[in-house]
Amino acid sequence: MARAGLSPERLALAGAELADEIGFDEVTVSELARRFDVKVASLYSHVRNSHDLKTRIALLALEEMADRGATALAGRAGKDALAALGDVYRDYARAHPGRYAAAQLRLDPEAAAASAGGRHAQMTRAILRGYDLTEPDQTHAVRLLGSVFHGYVSLEAAGGFSHSAPGSQESWERVLDALDALLRNWPPPRPD
Repeated sequence: MARAGLSPERLALAGAELADEIGFDEVTVSELARRFDVKVASLYSHVRNSHDLKTRIALLALEEMADRGATALAGRAGKDALAALGDVYRDYARAHPGRYAAAQLRLDPEAAAASAGGRHAQMTRAILRGYDLTEPDQTHAVRLLGSVFHGYVSLEAAGGFSHSAPGSQESWERVLDALDALLRNWPPPRPD
């Protein structure tokens, strides 16, 4: 019988909070059971295993970031929209490092299709419409922005920018300026 108050959604949220505290890689069903002061077996009526729990945390994180991104992008275009979306990812990673790590989990195709991952791509493509990119350059630009945002956030979280001047915020602003300039002056296709 399921313990009163426990649900897959509550466990995913508690797992996300745990991930922010101890790191996403350390989250297990056993650790979560200790947090609820229940036996591990009682959680298996809500989640299949640690991978299922981690997938649910990843889905939660993707949804939270997509919601924040949609709010931040409302009414914005061009560089303002680009900076808003970049700031959403950076701020989320700072506030929720475990959840941000969870959002990088490779999902199986079914979970990925049902996730908010598609919303992230749609938001990025919406920004790129302001730069008048067509395919396949739009796809290249989506990948570029994802790589730069994730790379910067990951290096910053690891302390990679804390040992020298200028400060990380100044560099972030220059990176956004450079991305805007690149997107406005996207190189022509390579000749075959």
